Amino acid sequence: MATYRKRFICSNLPGLRPRGVSVCRLKKALYGLKQSPRAWFDRFSKALREVGFTRSTADFSMFSRHRTAGTEVKQHLGTVFQTKDLGPLRYFLGLEVARRPDGLVLSQRKYCLDLLHDAGYSGCKPINTPMDVNHKLCTQASNSDLLLENPEYYRRLVGKLIYLTVTRPDISFAVGIVSRYMHSSRKFHLHAVERILRYLKTAPGQGLVYKPSPTAPTLVSYSDADYAGSLDDRRSTSGFCTYFGGHLITWQSKKQAVVARSSAKAEYRAMASVVSELTWLESLLTDLGVRLHSPALLFCDSQAAIHIAKNPVFHERTKHIEVDCHFIREKVQMKKIDLKHVPGTEQVADVLTKALPSSLFYQFLSKLGAYDLYAPACGGVLEKPM
Repeated sequence: MATYRKRFICSNLPGLRPRGVSVCRLKKALYGLKQSPRAWFDRFSKALREVGFTRSTADFSMFSRHRTAGTEVKQHLGTVFQTKDLGPLRYFLGLEVARRPDGLVLSQRKYCLDLLHDAGYSGCKPINTPMDVNHKLCTQASNSDLLLENPEYYRRLVGKLIYLTVTRPDISFAVGIVSRYMHSSRKFHLHAVERILRYLKTAPGQGLVYKPSPTAPTLVSYSDADYAGSLDDRRSTSGFCTYFGGHLITWQSKKQAVVARSSAKAEYRAMASVVSELTWLESLLTDLGVRLHSPALLFCDSQAAIHIAKNPVFHERTKHIEVDCHFIREKVQMKKIDLKHVPGTEQVADVLTKALPSSLFYQFLSKLGAYDLYAPACGGVLEKPM
């Protein structure tokens, strides 16, 4: 272990006169110290590099080795650390991995059931969608809406729901909305959280399915924005989802940092976030030894935003987003990104930017690759609940 030093004042110790500052030299990084995680990671990464692993430049916590990594690695790690072989991965930190002959399914069924049980919603009546289409959530709807007497309960529920979005993109938008009011939660905010719990009761074992791609894998992304959707500050909500080999790998639903003055500018800022994500993913895949033979496809339902990216004449009218303009346009000229228009009825990212009616919600949810392994009535295929 690396050596760390901890200071203390001698005058605080009984029986000692104040003689300045003494230094206690620790031979190990103890649990609880701020530097202990860094010391552990340094030692772990050193052990991996000794057997030929290389640290990724896109993600420093990822290591790869382009040859068989099996018994040799286990034996080496066993000599450096106290290890135990638990066999094939099935359950880890609430994440369940179910293997099938044609792929695997990721879900958080036990975590979801425990969440419903702890919240007292194990026997609640299910509901079709996680959020009402006509919701009007804001900081304070009326003067009669008082703050919750127990805001810790609200924050605890929202915190658990945030972790559940690891395998549930269908609740990302709803959870993002309710998480905005953790500092001043009111009764109608709690009702929105309870609706999400009732939706989870519909299919607690829902997750994502991944299968080998029969063709050369490509990056495909959908970008969308809900213009001025926030009633508190009129900021827009960006949403995107990215596919690799036809399977969902990243998604995001997030309120924009500034106010957009038009829907086109809101869409363009959302598009800039996606291009940044695609650039990072390309670098990550390169570290893994995967070469993309075609530019990443980016679908957007705003013709105006696409024209801004391809036509420099529009820059004079969008000076305040000039950096984003040049960033996206540079990627388009380098043929790293191929911009395509998609009709609003086929914009999958809509499920990450706004509340949708149940018919459209489940149509987009199936395109996200949602899969319920524990639905025997329909053989695991996601269907709209009756």
